[in-house]
Amino acid sequence: MSMYRQMWLAIILSTLLALLGSLLASTLNARNYLSEQLSSKNTDNATVLALALSQQNADAVMVELTVSALFDSGHYELIRVADPLGKIIVERVAPVKTGAVPEWFVKALPLDATPGKAQISNGWNQLGTLTLVSDSRFAHLALWESAMQLVIALSLSGLVGGILGVMTLRRLHEPLQRVIKQATDISERRFVVIDVPDVPELRRLAIAMNSTVTRLKSMFAEEAQRLEVLRIAANYDPLTGLANRTFFLVQLLDSLDREEAVGSTLLLVRASDLSRLNRQLDASAANALLKSFAEALNRHAVQTDGVAARIGEFDFALLVPARVDARETANELLSSLSADSLAGQPLNVCIGMSRLKHGQDMAGLMAEASSALIAAETSSGNSIREATTKTAIEDDEKTVELLKSAINEGRVRQLLVPVLDMQGKLVHHECAMELMLDGTEVWQPVRHFLQIADKFHLLPLMNLSAIRLAFEKMRVDPDLPGLAVSLLGDTVDEKNFQAQLLELTGKNRDIANRLWLEVPEATVARNIEGFRELAISIRTAGSKVGLENFGRHFNQVSALHDFGLDFLKIDSSLVRGLQYSTDNQIFLQSLSAIAHKMGTLVFAEGVIDRAELVALESAGFDGASGPAVREPG
Repeated sequence: MSMYRQMWLAIILSTLLALLGSLLASTLNARNYLSEQLSSKNTDNATVLALALSQQNADAVMVELTVSALFDSGHYELIRVADPLGKIIVERVAPVKTGAVPEWFVKALPLDATPGKAQISNGWNQLGTLTLVSDSRFAHLALWESAMQLVIALSLSGLVGGILGVMTLRRLHEPLQRVIKQATDISERRFVVIDVPDVPELRRLAIAMNSTVTRLKSMFAEEAQRLEVLRIAANYDPLTGLANRTFFLVQLLDSLDREEAVGSTLLLVRASDLSRLNRQLDASAANALLKSFAEALNRHAVQTDGVAARIGEFDFALLVPARVDARETANELLSSLSADSLAGQPLNVCIGMSRLKHGQDMAGLMAEASSALIAAETSSGNSIREATTKTAIEDDEKTVELLKSAINEGRVRQLLVPVLDMQGKLVHHECAMELMLDGTEVWQPVRHFLQIADKFHLLPLMNLSAIRLAFEKMRVDPDLPGLAVSLLGDTVDEKNFQAQLLELTGKNRDIANRLWLEVPEATVARNIEGFRELAISIRTAGSKVGLENFGRHFNQVSALHDFGLDFLKIDSSLVRGLQYSTDNQIFLQSLSAIAHKMGTLVFAEGVIDRAELVALESAGFDGASGPAVREPG
């Protein structure tokens, strides 16, 4: 029973006990008073009647007539006259009547009145003894009416007390609920500070819990800051703050392996004047020029959610995601980098562009972009050149209709990729959805269509279809430990999508605990508040929620303690060649430790060999997926 209900029960019971005690005490006092009054009346009436008979020198007939006349008035239960030897001269007894008073009340509260007795005499001779008992019906009626008035008065006072109790409990309930919610949030790994209530006991508790939460937040913030320092030291150029060559190439290679990266664009940027200016300027001025150049490049990377890197002494690169217009970005970048105001030095900037294609190798991509960069350098002045490519899918309404038709008609399926713990036990499967368009007999990964789906707002439909299909699989196969579905695109903050997702989860509440929902880290970085709301709703519905491709935007989503995440999936770019990178090993080991403190599981993505698995186990990871991870049996 909840404390609130216990308080209510205590108030009700105490009020009832107080009312019943008051009623009982008052009624017993009234009964005793009436009993005494009735005894006095019996004595007085007996004395008066005996005196009257004595003065009349009444004989037996006169006594009987007088007694009968008095008894017939209806105010007596018993009148008896007996001679000195105890022989009854006359006796009148009234039948028992309760009148308007309930019989149970009369039996429960009898009036213990003493019968009145007096001597009848004739001169100095005793004629007999008179015994008289007055009718108690009137006394019981008075007692009954008094009890009813007390019940009404005490009920009204109880009602007023109940209203005051409600007001008091409501005053306590709201701050108590705040404290309870804070405790619940902490248990779900969300650390929030609440307003301190006015109730002294709750005030002390809230202050203590707020202090604990503040300390935890400070600890996590310090850990996150330390991790960020480690991440930057391992993967970023110390002078410019951009990604270093190794880290960028790993991310580029990883992007080529990801189907959703199809349509992204690689920009190679070179300022031919930087080499000349570096020789002319002193070291500090040259470094300031490089920093200024890098800052301009990084601003565009942040705006487009891309990745900027320094891949050579005076060569830079920018990886632009598919949803961004790469040509427009290149034009803006060229304008910024070649501006006269850049560090006070005019620069001649050239940009080479090449779009990523599925199945393309990194050497071919770099060759295309380099050729485009050389072509740009041979042109006069600042220029941009793009390697010619052909898109496999055209963004048109016909393709949209084909996609809708495939989803609505159920021509979709899911390929399962195992995620194992470090002991080789299956944790869950990741679901990769494929669909078959009309007029084809080929299953195509849905990620091939992300650009057009995003443009025509089909991603919510695809996400719901994937989740629905996962629930169907889990219901058919109860032995599946769980299925992980990745939410595509920026759908986490769409209210309509959230409502449909929660409705779907509610309909499958009995198996919802086996659903693992993954949201890309980049998506969360753009929609932190929307994701926070979604995470709370999903975990309330019983499913698990976490981040995938984690690590690229660590500085933007460092407040992990507010999300209540069940798991993290570390991006493969941080895992690649982990056994050779001491800095990344320290970073991932620290990240794993802080995640475990928050009760969050940590998995690695895209593990390609046994050596990486061993390094991940040493770093404290809970599991992994990728080519090197094979399902047992």
